[in-house]
Amino acid sequence: MLNKKLNEIEFIIFDLETTGLDPFSGDRIIEIAAKKFKNLQKIDSFYSLINPKRPISEGAYLVNQIPDALLKDAPKSEEVMRNFSDFLKGSCLMGYNVNFDLGFLNNEFSFIKKSIPQDLPIVDVLKIARGLLPELGRYSLLNVSQFLNINNQQKHRAQEDVELTFNVFIMFLEILAEKGIFDFSNFLQLFGVNTKLHSFLSNIRLAQVQEAIDSGLKLKIKYFSTSSAKVTEREITPKEVLSENNKYFLECFCHLRNEKRSLRIDRILELQMLQPKAK
Repeated sequence: MLNKKLNEIEFIIFDLETTGLDPFSGDRIIEIAAKKFKNLQKIDSFYSLINPKRPISEGAYLVNQIPDALLKDAPKSEEVMRNFSDFLKGSCLMGYNVNFDLGFLNNEFSFIKKSIPQDLPIVDVLKIARGLLPELGRYSLLNVSQFLNINNQQKHRAQEDVELTFNVFIMFLEILAEKGIFDFSNFLQLFGVNTKLHSFLSNIRLAQVQEAIDSGLKLKIKYFSTSSAKVTEREITPKEVLSENNKYFLECFCHLRNEKRSLRIDRILELQMLQPKAK
């Protein structure tokens, strides 16, 4: 999957509604929806209400307007989660502010002695928004969709919010294409939240950078800047790799700007070692 282009990947956008905000305090999922697509063409969908076996909090009801009575005859979580686990296979999972939903998802999976697979690619569409729209400032799904001139309204119901997130993602794919970002590995490197896969991709870059440092070679790189959302090509002379807060930085001399720079390793999209010119 990591060697594929974005238009070759099966994506799943999902959303949840819950009884409250904290799965570790007993809050449960009451609605789940997902859309599976490839090259923007719908492949499949998933939807279910869920009987949470507990009342919905007043705060949650004010947001999603799902009454307890609607869930009385809904399927139990165990049945729905087994089906959703099968639905996930072979895809890249995405959501808006996805870590919030992942906490609930893993909690529900734990009741059937399952968990989200460690090698499942997971991407946060909120992270994409922050990376591609650094000027926006406020990144709620509603603010982002309005900025992109998408007319759908956020209704805080799972199916509607999945569709809104899908429409936002379509716009982001266009922006990524304009920047020349087509590889799934680059996309995952920039916007993924799966620690295992992110570390795997970063380690590949680290090994390449360290080889260049050890060999005293310059590098030609394609680099994504989080501050400007621009992709630039530049030649650099790598000096050393530093780590801070589980992130790796390359201290280097940038020949594009003729100054010392500190570059995020996971923002290097492409890398080529430059052999010394023959004298």
